[in-house]
Amino acid sequence: MSLNSMDEYWVPEHVKEYLRGLGFVLPLDDMEPWIRSWDDWMGARGDFYDYHDRDGLGRVYEVHRRSIHPVMRVCKEWGSLLLNEDVKVVCDDQKATDWINEFFSSTNFMAQAQATVVRAFGLGTGAWALWVDLDRKKVRIRHYDARMVIPLTWDEDGVAECAFVTRAFYRGKAVDQLQMHLRGGVGFSAGSSSPSTSSTAESGGLLTIGDEETYKIVTVCFDHEGNELAPVGVAPVFDTGCAFPTFGIVKPAVTNTRVDMSPYGQSVFADAVDAVQAVDLTFDALVNEIDVSKMRVFLSDVLFDREKSGDKTISIPFGKSDCTVFRKVMSTEDTIQEFAPALRTSSQSEAFRIALQMLGDLCGFGLGYFDFDESRGYVRTATEVSSDNSALMRNIRRHENALEGAITGIARAVMAVSRGFGEGIPDEGCMRVQYDDSIVQDTAAEKEQDMREVGVTMAAWEYRVKWYGEEESVARARAAEVGTGAVRRDSVTGGAV
Repeated sequence: MSLNSMDEYWVPEHVKEYLRGLGFVLPLDDMEPWIRSWDDWMGARGDFYDYHDRDGLGRVYEVHRRSIHPVMRVCKEWGSLLLNEDVKVVCDDQKATDWINEFFSSTNFMAQAQATVVRAFGLGTGAWALWVDLDRKKVRIRHYDARMVIPLTWDEDGVAECAFVTRAFYRGKAVDQLQMHLRGGVGFSAGSSSPSTSSTAESGGLLTIGDEETYKIVTVCFDHEGNELAPVGVAPVFDTGCAFPTFGIVKPAVTNTRVDMSPYGQSVFADAVDAVQAVDLTFDALVNEIDVSKMRVFLSDVLFDREKSGDKTISIPFGKSDCTVFRKVMSTEDTIQEFAPALRTSSQSEAFRIALQMLGDLCGFGLGYFDFDESRGYVRTATEVSSDNSALMRNIRRHENALEGAITGIARAVMAVSRGFGEGIPDEGCMRVQYDDSIVQDTAAEKEQDMREVGVTMAAWEYRVKWYGEEESVARARAAEVGTGAVRRDSVTGGAV
Protein backbone atom coordinates (compact mmCIF):
# COMPACT_ATOMS: atom_id res chain seq x y z
CA MET A 1 0.00 0.00 0.00
CA SER A 2 1.52 3.31 -1.05
CA LEU A 3 1.73 6.37 1.10
CA ASN A 4 -0.39 9.35 0.31
CA SER A 5 0.60 12.95 0.88
CA MET A 6 -1.14 13.00 4.28
CA ASP A 7 1.09 10.17 5.60
CA GLU A 8 4.39 11.82 4.66
CA TYR A 9 6.42 14.21 6.76
CA TRP A 10 6.52 17.87 5.81
CA VAL A 11 7.83 20.82 7.80
CA PRO A 12 5.09 21.74 10.32
CA GLU A 13 3.76 25.28 10.35
CA HIS A 14 4.87 25.93 13.95
CA VAL A 15 8.50 25.24 12.94
CA LYS A 16 8.17 27.71 10.08
CA GLU A 17 6.72 30.28 12.43
CA TYR A 18 9.60 29.80 14.84
CA LEU A 19 12.12 30.49 12.05
CA ARG A 20 10.14 33.51 10.84
CA GLY A 21 10.18 34.78 14.40
CA LEU A 22 13.97 34.73 14.27
CA GLY A 23 13.83 36.98 11.22
CA PHE A 24 14.44 34.42 8.49
CA VAL A 25 12.62 34.60 5.17
CA LEU A 26 11.91 31.01 4.15
CA PRO A 27 12.51 30.06 0.51
CA LEU A 28 10.56 26.86 1.18
CA ASP A 29 7.29 28.80 0.96
CA ASP A 30 7.76 29.37 -2.78
CA MET A 31 9.23 25.96 -3.60
CA GLU A 32 7.03 23.68 -1.49
CA PRO A 33 4.16 23.45 -4.04
CA TRP A 34 6.64 22.28 -6.69
CA ILE A 35 8.30 19.85 -4.29
CA ARG A 36 4.92 18.38 -3.35
CA SER A 37 4.04 17.97 -7.03
CA TRP A 38 7.34 16.21 -7.79
CA ASP A 39 6.87 13.99 -4.75
CA ASP A 40 3.46 12.90 -6.06
CA TRP A 41 4.95 12.04 -9.45
CA MET A 42 7.66 9.97 -7.75
CA GLY A 43 4.99 7.97 -5.96
CA ALA A 44 2.67 7.80 -9.00
CA ARG A 45 -0.07 9.61 -7.09
CA GLY A 46 -2.49 12.36 -8.00
CA ASP A 47 -5.36 13.11 -10.36
CA PHE A 48 -3.55 11.62 -13.34
CA TYR A 49 -3.46 8.17 -11.73
CA ASP A 50 -6.68 8.17 -9.71
CA TYR A 51 -9.61 9.99 -11.27
CA HIS A 52 -13.38 9.75 -11.79
CA ASP A 53 -15.16 8.91 -15.01
CA ARG A 54 -18.82 8.87 -16.03
CA ASP A 55 -20.64 6.18 -18.01
CA GLY A 56 -23.46 6.63 -20.49
CA LEU A 57 -26.06 6.57 -17.74
CA GLY A 58 -24.37 9.35 -15.80
CA ARG A 59 -23.01 7.12 -13.08
CA VAL A 60 -19.65 8.20 -11.64
CA TYR A 61 -17.02 5.58 -10.89
CA GLU A 62 -13.38 5.60 -9.81
CA VAL A 63 -10.61 4.74 -12.24
CA HIS A 64 -6.99 3.86 -11.45
CA ARG A 65 -4.35 4.18 -14.17
CA ARG A 66 -1.59 1.59 -14.04
CA SER A 67 1.99 2.80 -13.82
CA ILE A 68 5.54 1.47 -14.17
CA HIS A 69 6.68 4.36 -11.91
CA PRO A 70 8.83 5.96 -14.62
CA VAL A 71 9.92 8.87 -12.40
CA MET A 72 11.33 6.56 -9.73
CA ARG A 73 13.08 4.58 -12.46
CA VAL A 74 14.71 7.77 -13.75
CA CYS A 75 15.87 8.84 -10.29
CA LYS A 76 17.15 5.38 -9.37
CA GLU A 77 19.11 5.19 -12.60
CA TRP A 78 20.83 8.50 -11.86
CA GLY A 79 21.61 7.36 -8.32
CA SER A 80 23.22 4.12 -9.52
CA LEU A 81 25.16 5.86 -12.30
CA LEU A 82 26.66 8.50 -10.00
CA LEU A 83 27.34 6.83 -6.65
CA ASN A 84 28.25 3.35 -5.45
CA GLU A 85 30.53 1.76 -2.86
CA ASP A 86 33.60 2.18 -5.11
CA VAL A 87 33.44 5.99 -5.10
CA LYS A 88 36.32 7.39 -3.04
CA VAL A 89 37.42 10.73 -1.62
CA VAL A 90 41.09 11.43 -2.34
CA CYS A 91 43.14 13.88 -0.23
CA ASP A 92 46.66 15.24 -0.63
CA ASP A 93 47.72 13.24 2.41
CA GLN A 94 47.39 9.46 2.09
CA LYS A 95 46.59 8.96 5.79
CA ALA A 96 43.73 11.44 5.52
CA THR A 97 42.48 9.57 2.42
CA ASP A 98 42.56 6.25 4.26
CA TRP A 99 40.79 7.71 7.32
CA ILE A 100 37.88 9.35 5.51
CA ASN A 101 37.25 6.33 3.27
CA GLU A 102 37.34 4.05 6.30
CA PHE A 103 34.82 6.35 7.97
CA PHE A 104 32.54 6.25 4.93
CA SER A 105 32.83 2.46 4.77
CA SER A 106 32.15 1.89 8.49
CA THR A 107 29.09 4.18 8.48
CA ASN A 108 27.75 2.85 5.15
CA PHE A 109 27.73 6.40 3.87
CA MET A 110 27.88 5.77 0.12
CA ALA A 111 24.93 3.37 0.10
CA GLN A 112 22.80 5.87 2.00
CA ALA A 113 24.17 8.73 -0.09
CA GLN A 114 22.93 6.99 -3.21
CA ALA A 115 19.41 6.97 -1.76
CA THR A 116 19.83 10.68 -0.96
CA VAL A 117 20.82 11.36 -4.57
CA VAL A 118 17.75 9.45 -5.78
CA ARG A 119 15.46 11.66 -3.69
CA ALA A 120 17.43 14.83 -4.52
CA PHE A 121 17.17 14.21 -8.25
CA GLY A 122 13.44 13.62 -7.86
CA LEU A 123 12.61 16.53 -5.53
CA GLY A 124 15.35 18.88 -6.74
CA THR A 125 17.28 19.10 -3.47
CA GLY A 126 18.81 16.92 -0.79
CA ALA A 127 21.43 17.35 1.92
CA TRP A 128 23.97 15.72 4.18
CA ALA A 129 24.56 17.28 7.59
CA LEU A 130 26.68 16.47 10.62
CA TRP A 131 25.12 14.84 13.65
CA VAL A 132 27.24 14.67 16.80
CA ASP A 133 27.01 12.23 19.70
CA LEU A 134 28.69 14.21 22.50
CA ASP A 135 28.57 11.38 25.04
CA ARG A 136 30.55 9.00 22.84
CA LYS A 137 32.35 11.77 20.94
CA LYS A 138 31.29 10.33 17.61
CA VAL A 139 30.42 12.10 14.38
CA ARG A 140 27.77 10.80 12.01
CA ILE A 141 26.11 12.06 8.85
CA ARG A 142 22.35 12.52 8.57
CA HIS A 143 20.58 12.44 5.22
CA TYR A 144 17.71 14.74 4.22
CA ASP A 145 15.54 15.38 1.18
CA ALA A 146 13.95 18.62 -0.02
CA ARG A 147 10.94 18.28 2.30
CA MET A 148 13.21 18.68 5.34
CA VAL A 149 15.75 21.25 4.09
CA ILE A 150 15.32 25.00 4.68
CA PRO A 151 18.22 27.20 3.49
CA LEU A 152 18.61 30.26 5.71
CA THR A 153 21.50 32.19 4.14
CA TRP A 154 22.62 31.84 0.55
CA ASP A 155 24.02 33.62 -2.47
CA GLU A 156 25.37 32.70 -5.90
CA ASP A 157 28.20 30.71 -4.31
CA GLY A 158 25.81 28.42 -2.48
CA VAL A 159 24.09 27.94 0.87
CA ALA A 160 26.02 29.28 3.89
CA GLU A 161 23.49 28.47 6.65
CA CYS A 162 20.75 25.89 6.66
CA ALA A 163 18.06 24.32 8.86
CA PHE A 164 16.96 20.68 8.85
CA VAL A 165 13.63 19.47 10.20
CA THR A 166 12.87 15.84 11.01
CA ARG A 167 10.59 13.79 13.22
CA ALA A 168 12.14 12.18 16.29
CA PHE A 169 10.69 10.25 19.20
CA TYR A 170 11.22 11.22 22.84
CA ARG A 171 9.81 8.96 25.58
CA GLY A 172 7.47 7.31 23.12
CA LYS A 173 6.06 10.54 21.70
CA ALA A 174 6.73 12.10 18.32
CA VAL A 175 8.52 15.46 18.36
CA ASP A 176 9.64 17.82 15.61
CA GLN A 177 13.39 18.35 15.73
CA LEU A 178 14.86 21.49 14.19
CA GLN A 179 18.62 21.70 13.74
CA MET A 180 20.12 24.96 12.49
CA HIS A 181 23.69 25.02 11.21
CA LEU A 182 24.63 28.66 11.77
CA ARG A 183 27.92 30.45 11.27
CA GLY A 184 28.86 32.16 14.51
CA GLY A 185 25.70 31.06 16.29
CA VAL A 186 24.08 34.48 15.71
CA GLY A 187 23.30 35.16 19.37
CA PHE A 188 22.65 31.60 20.57
CA SER A 189 24.44 30.70 23.78
CA ALA A 190 25.69 27.27 24.80
CA GLY A 191 22.99 26.83 27.42
CA SER A 192 19.96 28.00 25.46
CA SER A 193 18.38 27.38 22.06
CA SER A 194 16.92 30.90 22.02
CA PRO A 195 18.92 33.90 20.80
CA SER A 196 19.57 36.74 23.20
CA THR A 197 17.23 39.68 22.81
CA SER A 198 20.12 42.09 22.42
CA SER A 199 21.42 40.19 19.42
CA THR A 200 18.15 40.34 17.55
CA ALA A 201 17.49 43.93 18.58
CA GLU A 202 20.84 45.12 17.29
CA SER A 203 20.16 43.55 13.91
CA GLY A 204 16.72 45.11 13.62
CA GLY A 205 14.94 41.77 14.05
CA LEU A 206 17.10 39.94 11.48
CA LEU A 207 19.73 37.47 12.53
CA THR A 208 23.11 38.45 11.15
CA ILE A 209 26.42 36.64 11.08
CA GLY A 210 28.52 37.60 14.10
CA ASP A 211 32.26 37.97 14.54
CA GLU A 212 32.76 34.28 15.22
CA GLU A 213 33.49 32.30 12.10
CA THR A 214 32.90 28.78 13.40
CA TYR A 215 29.68 26.91 12.80
CA LYS A 216 27.29 26.06 15.62
CA ILE A 217 24.56 23.43 15.54
CA VAL A 218 21.44 24.76 17.30
CA THR A 219 18.80 22.15 18.19
CA VAL A 220 15.18 22.97 19.07
CA CYS A 221 12.42 20.40 19.69
CA PHE A 222 8.64 20.89 19.55
CA ASP A 223 5.69 18.75 20.54
CA HIS A 224 2.72 18.22 18.23
CA GLU A 225 1.10 21.43 19.48
CA GLY A 226 4.17 23.53 18.72
CA ASN A 227 5.41 23.93 22.29
CA GLU A 228 9.18 23.92 22.77
CA LEU A 229 10.66 20.94 24.59
CA ALA A 230 14.01 20.41 26.30
CA PRO A 231 14.76 16.66 25.94
CA VAL A 232 17.31 15.28 28.36
CA GLY A 233 20.68 14.61 26.73
CA VAL A 234 20.18 16.99 23.80
CA ALA A 235 22.62 19.92 23.70
CA PRO A 236 20.81 23.10 22.64
CA VAL A 237 23.97 24.55 21.05
CA PHE A 238 27.16 22.80 19.97
CA ASP A 239 30.18 24.67 18.61
CA THR A 240 31.72 22.45 15.92
CA GLY A 241 34.88 24.52 15.58
CA CYS A 242 34.53 24.35 11.79
CA ALA A 243 35.11 27.49 9.77
CA PHE A 244 33.26 25.99 6.81
CA PRO A 245 29.72 24.59 6.41
CA THR A 246 28.90 21.47 8.38
CA PHE A 247 26.48 20.29 5.72
CA GLY A 248 26.42 19.65 1.99
CA ILE A 249 23.56 20.55 -0.36
CA VAL A 250 22.85 17.96 -3.06
CA LYS A 251 21.28 19.18 -6.29
CA PRO A 252 21.22 17.91 -9.87
CA ALA A 253 23.03 20.01 -12.46
CA VAL A 254 19.71 21.44 -13.66
CA THR A 255 18.87 25.14 -13.58
CA ASN A 256 15.89 26.02 -11.41
CA THR A 257 13.41 27.67 -13.80
CA ARG A 258 10.43 27.37 -11.45
CA VAL A 259 11.46 29.90 -8.77
CA ASP A 260 14.00 32.55 -9.71
CA MET A 261 17.11 32.91 -7.49
CA SER A 262 16.00 30.08 -5.21
CA PRO A 263 18.63 28.10 -3.28
CA TYR A 264 16.66 24.96 -4.08
CA GLY A 265 17.37 22.86 -7.13
CA GLN A 266 14.97 21.58 -9.76
CA SER A 267 13.86 18.01 -10.33
CA VAL A 268 15.65 16.20 -13.11
CA PHE A 269 12.26 15.27 -14.64
CA ALA A 270 10.58 18.67 -14.17
CA ASP A 271 10.57 19.34 -17.92
CA ALA A 272 9.61 15.76 -18.79
CA VAL A 273 6.23 15.45 -17.07
CA ASP A 274 4.43 15.08 -20.40
CA ALA A 275 6.78 12.23 -21.32
CA VAL A 276 6.08 10.60 -17.95
CA GLN A 277 2.37 10.76 -18.71
CA ALA A 278 2.95 9.32 -22.19
CA VAL A 279 4.83 6.34 -20.75
CA ASP A 280 2.11 5.45 -18.27
CA LEU A 281 -0.70 6.16 -20.76
CA THR A 282 0.79 3.73 -23.28
CA PHE A 283 1.57 1.16 -20.61
CA ASP A 284 -1.98 1.33 -19.22
CA ALA A 285 -3.40 1.07 -22.73
CA LEU A 286 -1.20 -1.96 -23.41
CA VAL A 287 -2.44 -3.75 -20.28
CA ASN A 288 -6.06 -2.82 -21.02
CA GLU A 289 -5.69 -4.14 -24.56
CA ILE A 290 -4.61 -7.53 -23.25
CA ASP A 291 -7.27 -7.52 -20.53
CA VAL A 292 -10.22 -6.80 -22.83
CA SER A 293 -8.90 -9.13 -25.53
CA LYS A 294 -9.07 -12.28 -23.45
CA MET A 295 -10.80 -15.23 -25.05
CA ARG A 296 -14.52 -15.50 -24.27
CA VAL A 297 -16.29 -18.85 -24.17
CA PHE A 298 -20.07 -19.12 -24.68
CA LEU A 299 -21.66 -22.32 -23.40
CA SER A 300 -25.10 -23.65 -24.21
CA ASP A 301 -27.71 -24.10 -21.49
CA VAL A 302 -27.51 -27.88 -21.83
CA LEU A 303 -23.95 -27.94 -20.40
CA PHE A 304 -24.93 -26.44 -17.09
CA ASP A 305 -26.00 -28.62 -14.16
CA ARG A 306 -29.13 -27.54 -12.36
CA GLU A 307 -30.31 -27.68 -8.79
CA LYS A 308 -33.57 -26.92 -7.07
CA SER A 309 -33.90 -23.89 -4.84
CA GLY A 310 -37.37 -23.91 -3.40
CA ASP A 311 -39.81 -23.97 -6.31
CA LYS A 312 -37.15 -22.84 -8.81
CA THR A 313 -34.57 -24.73 -10.80
CA ILE A 314 -31.36 -22.75 -11.26
CA SER A 315 -28.13 -23.42 -13.13
CA ILE A 316 -25.05 -24.21 -11.05
CA PRO A 317 -22.33 -21.66 -11.90
CA PHE A 318 -18.77 -22.73 -12.56
CA GLY A 319 -15.52 -21.20 -13.75
CA LYS A 320 -13.71 -18.06 -12.64
CA SER A 321 -15.53 -14.81 -12.03
CA ASP A 322 -13.48 -12.91 -14.62
CA CYS A 323 -16.08 -12.53 -17.38
CA THR A 324 -14.53 -15.16 -19.65
CA VAL A 325 -17.27 -17.84 -19.53
CA PHE A 326 -20.83 -16.94 -20.52
CA ARG A 327 -24.09 -18.89 -20.63
CA LYS A 328 -26.26 -18.85 -23.74
CA VAL A 329 -29.82 -18.85 -22.47
CA MET A 330 -32.34 -21.18 -24.14
CA SER A 331 -29.73 -22.40 -26.63
CA THR A 332 -29.06 -25.99 -27.70
CA GLU A 333 -27.03 -25.36 -30.87
CA ASP A 334 -23.27 -24.71 -30.91
CA THR A 335 -22.89 -25.95 -27.36
CA ILE A 336 -19.39 -24.45 -27.12
CA GLN A 337 -18.55 -21.27 -29.01
CA GLU A 338 -15.25 -19.34 -28.68
CA PHE A 339 -14.53 -15.70 -29.41
CA ALA A 340 -10.96 -14.31 -29.40
CA PRO A 341 -10.56 -10.62 -30.31
CA ALA A 342 -7.52 -9.63 -32.33
CA LEU A 343 -4.69 -8.04 -30.32
CA ARG A 344 -3.11 -4.70 -31.32
CA THR A 345 -0.13 -5.05 -29.01
CA SER A 346 2.51 -4.53 -31.71
CA SER A 347 1.41 -0.98 -32.48
CA GLN A 348 0.89 -0.18 -28.82
CA SER A 349 4.32 -1.57 -27.95
CA GLU A 350 5.85 0.74 -30.53
CA ALA A 351 4.07 3.70 -28.96
CA PHE A 352 5.32 2.58 -25.53
CA ARG A 353 8.86 2.35 -26.89
CA ILE A 354 8.72 5.88 -28.34
CA ALA A 355 7.43 7.23 -25.03
CA LEU A 356 10.32 5.57 -23.17
CA GLN A 357 12.84 7.01 -25.62
CA MET A 358 11.46 10.52 -25.18
CA LEU A 359 11.52 10.15 -21.40
CA GLY A 360 15.16 9.08 -21.47
CA ASP A 361 16.15 11.94 -23.77
CA LEU A 362 14.37 14.62 -21.72
CA CYS A 363 15.87 13.32 -18.46
CA GLY A 364 19.43 13.41 -19.77
CA PHE A 365 20.03 9.75 -20.70
CA GLY A 366 19.76 10.11 -24.47
CA LEU A 367 17.29 8.45 -26.82
CA GLY A 368 18.82 4.98 -26.61
CA TYR A 369 18.94 4.45 -22.85
CA PHE A 370 15.36 3.35 -22.15
CA ASP A 371 14.75 1.16 -25.16
CA PHE A 372 13.68 -2.38 -25.91
CA ASP A 373 13.00 -4.72 -28.79
CA GLU A 374 12.72 -8.47 -29.34
CA SER A 375 16.51 -9.02 -29.41
CA ARG A 376 17.61 -6.81 -26.52
CA GLY A 377 14.69 -7.18 -24.14
CA TYR A 378 13.05 -4.53 -22.01
CA VAL A 379 15.77 -1.98 -21.29
CA ARG A 380 19.34 -1.60 -22.51
CA THR A 381 22.10 -1.22 -19.94
CA ALA A 382 24.20 1.89 -19.48
CA THR A 383 27.32 0.11 -20.78
CA GLU A 384 25.52 -0.83 -24.00
CA VAL A 385 24.49 2.75 -24.76
CA SER A 386 27.52 4.67 -23.47
CA SER A 387 29.65 3.94 -26.53
CA ASP A 388 27.25 5.73 -28.86
CA ASN A 389 25.59 8.07 -26.37
CA SER A 390 27.69 11.18 -25.83
CA ALA A 391 24.72 12.97 -24.22
CA LEU A 392 24.69 10.46 -21.35
CA MET A 393 28.41 10.82 -20.70
CA ARG A 394 28.26 14.62 -20.80
CA ASN A 395 25.38 14.69 -18.31
CA ILE A 396 27.11 12.21 -16.01
CA ARG A 397 30.13 14.52 -15.87
CA ARG A 398 27.91 17.55 -15.19
CA HIS A 399 26.14 15.83 -12.31
CA GLU A 400 29.41 14.46 -10.93
CA ASN A 401 30.88 17.97 -10.87
CA ALA A 402 27.80 19.24 -9.05
CA LEU A 403 28.01 16.41 -6.47
CA GLU A 404 31.73 16.75 -5.80
CA GLY A 405 31.40 19.93 -3.75
CA ALA A 406 28.75 18.39 -1.47
CA ILE A 407 30.77 15.20 -0.91
CA THR A 408 34.11 16.90 -0.23
CA GLY A 409 32.38 19.54 1.92
CA ILE A 410 30.78 17.02 4.27
CA ALA A 411 34.04 15.02 4.34
CA ARG A 412 36.00 18.10 5.46
CA ALA A 413 33.43 18.80 8.18
CA VAL A 414 33.59 15.22 9.48
CA MET A 415 37.38 15.34 9.68
CA ALA A 416 37.44 18.77 11.36
CA VAL A 417 34.98 17.81 14.13
CA SER A 418 36.69 14.44 14.62
CA ARG A 419 39.99 16.23 15.16
CA GLY A 420 38.28 18.22 17.91
CA PHE A 421 37.35 14.89 19.54
CA GLY A 422 41.00 13.79 19.58
CA GLU A 423 41.34 11.90 16.29
CA GLY A 424 44.86 12.16 14.90
CA ILE A 425 43.95 13.10 11.33
CA PRO A 426 46.55 14.98 9.25
CA ASP A 427 45.56 18.00 7.20
CA GLU A 428 43.72 16.79 4.13
CA GLY A 429 44.88 19.55 1.78
CA CYS A 430 43.08 19.53 -1.55
CA MET A 431 40.28 16.98 -1.89
CA ARG A 432 38.64 15.42 -4.92
CA VAL A 433 36.17 12.63 -5.59
CA GLN A 434 37.28 9.59 -7.56
CA TYR A 435 34.13 8.30 -9.23
CA ASP A 436 33.62 4.75 -10.39
CA ASP A 437 32.64 4.93 -14.06
CA SER A 438 32.96 1.21 -14.76
CA ILE A 439 29.18 0.96 -15.07
CA VAL A 440 29.18 3.17 -18.19
CA GLN A 441 32.62 2.49 -19.64
CA ASP A 442 35.08 -0.38 -19.87
CA THR A 443 37.34 0.53 -16.98
CA ALA A 444 39.31 -2.71 -17.26
CA ALA A 445 40.20 -1.94 -20.89
CA GLU A 446 41.18 1.61 -19.98
CA LYS A 447 43.40 0.40 -17.13
CA GLU A 448 45.04 -2.11 -19.47
CA GLN A 449 45.68 0.63 -22.01
CA ASP A 450 47.27 2.85 -19.35
CA MET A 451 49.39 -0.09 -18.20
CA ARG A 452 50.80 -0.37 -21.71
CA GLU A 453 51.65 3.34 -21.57
CA VAL A 454 53.66 2.92 -18.35
CA GLY A 455 57.29 3.49 -19.26
CA VAL A 456 56.33 5.11 -22.56
CA THR A 457 54.15 8.16 -21.88
CA MET A 458 53.22 7.51 -18.24
CA ALA A 459 55.30 6.83 -15.13
CA ALA A 460 54.38 3.97 -12.81
CA TRP A 461 53.58 6.36 -9.97
CA GLU A 462 51.24 8.36 -12.24
CA TYR A 463 49.36 5.13 -12.93
CA ARG A 464 48.97 4.52 -9.19
CA VAL A 465 47.79 8.08 -8.57
CA LYS A 466 45.15 7.75 -11.29
CA TRP A 467 43.84 4.27 -10.54
CA TYR A 468 44.54 3.77 -6.81
CA GLY A 469 43.91 7.32 -5.59
CA GLU A 470 47.28 7.51 -3.82
CA GLU A 471 49.07 10.78 -3.13
CA GLU A 472 52.18 11.40 -5.22
CA SER A 473 54.81 10.64 -2.56
CA VAL A 474 53.13 7.37 -1.57
CA ALA A 475 52.64 6.38 -5.20
CA ARG A 476 56.31 7.06 -6.00
CA ALA A 477 57.48 5.00 -3.01
CA ARG A 478 55.19 2.04 -3.73
CA ALA A 479 56.00 2.11 -7.44
CA ALA A 480 59.70 1.98 -6.54
CA GLU A 481 59.08 -0.97 -4.19
CA VAL A 482 57.16 -2.87 -6.84
CA GLY A 483 59.87 -2.13 -9.40
CA THR A 484 62.61 -3.34 -7.06
CA GLY A 485 60.69 -6.51 -6.34
CA ALA A 486 60.24 -7.15 -10.03
CA VAL A 487 64.00 -6.71 -10.64
CA ARG A 488 64.84 -9.11 -7.82
CA ARG A 489 62.42 -11.75 -9.08
CA ASP A 490 63.92 -11.44 -12.59
CA SER A 491 67.43 -11.88 -11.24
CA VAL A 492 66.44 -14.92 -9.15
CA THR A 493 64.64 -16.48 -12.09
CA GLY A 494 67.62 -15.82 -14.34
CA GLY A 495 70.00 -17.48 -11.82
CA ALA A 496 67.77 -20.54 -11.54
CA VAL A 497 67.65 -21.01 -15.29
